[in-house]
Amino acid sequence: MLPLWDSHKLKRPGAVTRTLVVVNLVVFAIETALHLWQPDWFEQLLARYALVPSAWWGHAGEAAAWIPVFSSMFLHGSWAHVGGNCWFLWVFGRSLEDHVGAGRFALIYLGAGVGAAALQTGVDPSSSVPMVGASGAISGVLGAYLVLLAGRWIVALVPWVVPIIPVPAVVFLVLWFGLQLVNGLGGWGGQSTGGVAWWAHVGGFVTGVAMAQGMRSGRGKTGRRKKT
Repeated sequence: MLPLWDSHKLKRPGAVTRTLVVVNLVVFAIETALHLWQPDWFEQLLARYALVPSAWWGHAGEAAAWIPVFSSMFLHGSWAHVGGNCWFLWVFGRSLEDHVGAGRFALIYLGAGVGAAALQTGVDPSSSVPMVGASGAISGVLGAYLVLLAGRWIVALVPWVVPIIPVPAVVFLVLWFGLQLVNGLGGWGGQSTGGVAWWAHVGGFVTGVAMAQGMRSGRGKTGRRKKT
């Protein structure tokens, strides 16, 4: 299923979501230019800013080792890769940002990206394949959406069924997460299947769920006050 839009009418423009989409697209355009005209620089870019699990574990105690944990979230492997990520971010991110606010949304995004990197590098610590992409962070957006906005509907393109139908958000997101988990288990033992870091998706999603639960609990506590 391909999400097209959700049922929510935005009250705010989603400045953080828009900024992230633009930054991801601009960074990939720079990647593409370097790959075409300065391949040596492109290789240096990947070596410095992509997350390589084996290299990361070798320098985990160093502050500089954390740079690729964040920078890798803004690198992508193809136009399809960055386009798909930006589309999911656009569909789910604006509504989540509208609900929790810009600051909390940014925190979920970055926190989920870290959670995604943690699980993927933990599952496959000896991998020398560079990890790139915003998928883990965006998975966290989906996880938080499931916790906070499960009652909404997603209008989706469903091939071989009905071209465009509304789907309950909870159904869409549970099925999506199940697919990531099944693919991750299918590649258990460390190897990413199909060139996709499935466990990064799982880690990001679970982190987003946990962060959203924490935010919801915090709101509940501050909302209960004794009258004097």
